[in-house]
Amino acid sequence: MKPPKRLQSLIEEGLIDTVVRQLMSGKEALVFVVRCGEDTRCAKVYKEATQRSFRQAVDYTENRKVKNTRQARAMAKGTRFGREAQEAAWQSAEVDALYRLAGAGVRVPKPYNFHDGVLLMELVTDEHGDAAPRLNDVAFTAEQARMHHATLLTEVVRMLSAGVVHGDLSEFNILLGADGPVIIDLPQAVDAAGNNHAQRMLLRDVANLRAFFGRFAPELLQTEFGHEIWDLYQRGLLHPEVPLSGLFKRKLTAVDLGSVMREIDDSRADEAARRLRMETARP
Repeated sequence: MKPPKRLQSLIEEGLIDTVVRQLMSGKEALVFVVRCGEDTRCAKVYKEATQRSFRQAVDYTENRKVKNTRQARAMAKGTRFGREAQEAAWQSAEVDALYRLAGAGVRVPKPYNFHDGVLLMELVTDEHGDAAPRLNDVAFTAEQARMHHATLLTEVVRMLSAGVVHGDLSEFNILLGADGPVIIDLPQAVDAAGNNHAQRMLLRDVANLRAFFGRFAPELLQTEFGHEIWDLYQRGLLHPEVPLSGLFKRKLTAVDLGSVMREIDDSRADEAARRLRMETARP
């Protein structure tokens, strides 16, 4: 196919040879299948901020580092330079998270390069060598659902042990590769120790997994893995091999009304985003 304008500079730099086809169009980026020598990879082309439906919420960008105080001041003021710096920081967050998580052994696509707003990374494939489907496009038996749920909980634990919370984990950003689930889409990943919303996001990520796989294995709907994982993390006992029971006894405390309202708002936003994804995915 004719190379999109945003990929032309990568061709000129010799980072990719040809563009095979568009793989998907998401809320924040377009993804293309490309050839790099003998290898087939994918190129994620980030959309401009004005073209995206996913907002860079303060909850996600809290405590993210910037290169210098000038950038920080410009971002706070919302100047043109500040908006450009914020956009660059948003894009590089996924690159940083991918390298960090790949190094920790988390099942994410292997990153190769980040150039001119385009992320080159591994193309996740199924057992036939075709582009792997998203979980929401696959039906599972109860046994398969329990197996994949357990696998992904281990990956969530591995991520948190590396200090990262995905922040938007659901069946829409997990691919079913030949060797099992692979987690994708990480520009909203947050630092677990430096973000005050990390616990709420972790609980929501795990709840999304429970709700999805619970459609096929209803007994999973009764589990409390999210609270158990966060409790172990807070007590310094969390590691990838820690046994999880799915049981957790909550302490009775005064209700934080503000937190409850944020959860309601998040649920509404998640549902709106889910509907948008489904509309986008329809032919």
